[in-house]
Amino acid sequence: MRNPIEMITGSQPRPDDKSGPKPSVPYWHLWTDDTGISHQAQCALTDYQLKGVGAADPQWNNKLQTASSTVVFTVQPVGWVGDWHENPAPQWIVVLSGRWWIESMDGTRIEQGPGEFSFGEDQGCTETDGKKGHRSGTIGHEPAVLMTVQLHVDPRHQPCHIT
Repeated sequence: MRNPIEMITGSQPRPDDKSGPKPSVPYWHLWTDDTGISHQAQCALTDYQLKGVGAADPQWNNKLQTASSTVVFTVQPVGWVGDWHENPAPQWIVVLSGRWWIESMDGTRIEQGPGEFSFGEDQGCTETDGKKGHRSGTIGHEPAVLMTVQLHVDPRHQPCHIT
């Protein structure tokens, strides 16, 4: 099994530095272009700062935009399919257990499992050939349990703007 730091950053930590190299954590971004078509882009969180919290050793923190938010936990049953729809708000979606898939209007389909996450920001799509936003559904023989953090902000029509 690969070292977790190597899996996140692609490099080995230095033996004399237990904090390791600055992380780069991948996520998928479902976004809408200026013509109203949804796409998915592989992005990375990279704006980490090494900082201690109280008496704890320093850790890598990436503080994102502060906004009012709503946390929603969902359990999607086996065989669940959410036909074409937009996310209700720009939102982080974290898979806690099970597996699911997301398909954007451009035909890109991704699959995610436990510990993987995405940012759903496909608001403002234009219906094209019966498609608007994205489709999603469960994979396999167990429900998909997701945690979403819905941000009360306006969507941006730019891939990978969150680092």
